[in-house]
Amino acid sequence: MQDLRVTLIQPDMKWQNPAENRAMYAQLMDQNAGNTDLVLLPEMFSTGFTMDSRTAAEPMGGESCLWLQEQAKQRGVAISGSLAITEGGRYFNRMVFTYPDGSQVCYDKRHLFRMAGEHERYQPGDKRVVVEYRGWKILLQVCYDLRFPVFSRNSNDYDLALYVANWPAPRRQPWRKLLQARAIENLCYVAGVNRVGTDANGHKYSGDSMLVDFKGDLLIDHNPDIPFCDTATLSLVELSQFKESFPAWMDADDFTIDNS
Repeated sequence: MQDLRVTLIQPDMKWQNPAENRAMYAQLMDQNAGNTDLVLLPEMFSTGFTMDSRTAAEPMGGESCLWLQEQAKQRGVAISGSLAITEGGRYFNRMVFTYPDGSQVCYDKRHLFRMAGEHERYQPGDKRVVVEYRGWKILLQVCYDLRFPVFSRNSNDYDLALYVANWPAPRRQPWRKLLQARAIENLCYVAGVNRVGTDANGHKYSGDSMLVDFKGDLLIDHNPDIPFCDTATLSLVELSQFKESFPAWMDADDFTIDNS
């Protein structure tokens, strides 16, 4: 069972400026992410959380997807974050998990944030996605998904949940508490990445990016409002031992999700 080194990048993003944002992430990885296996970027990491889907969205295979592939291959790591993507005349808030060989697996955000009109600008996803990497099973989730625990309920089918977000500062306590709750209830590690700064709509973001273990303890947690790049090591052995000694997952209720 391999350990997994996870790097969280909490940026102050430039509004709808993919080239400048990509350069910023590359610089942060150059300076701070030399010894890692997985780098996590925020929601809509190249643009900020924009509802201007027709202007901001890129196709799969566009510049930001190619950049993810180039960076992953160059550094020998996996990189994941979400992008505004256009495909078949529709728009998606799509989380792209890029492997070190450049191959990509995608998850389309299921729960669209209606308070910002996201459900009017983007198409919701209909599939729960778990990827496998270095012996780990990893659930992909985006921002508002965090508020819906049934969709992320662990049927003993993942070890780590990734939440990428643009989560505004006025709701920072729900973000923090829900990340810990998801880790505890699902007996898994949880990584949550958020941005800082203020976007073009005047929304302020406090960051509060966190890495949480299966008991709810914080492995990464910095002061709010400050950009950072930080890494922690996760142990699959410790997770397995805890689940064996405290097998609450064996008493979980069976259920299915109705997509109709």
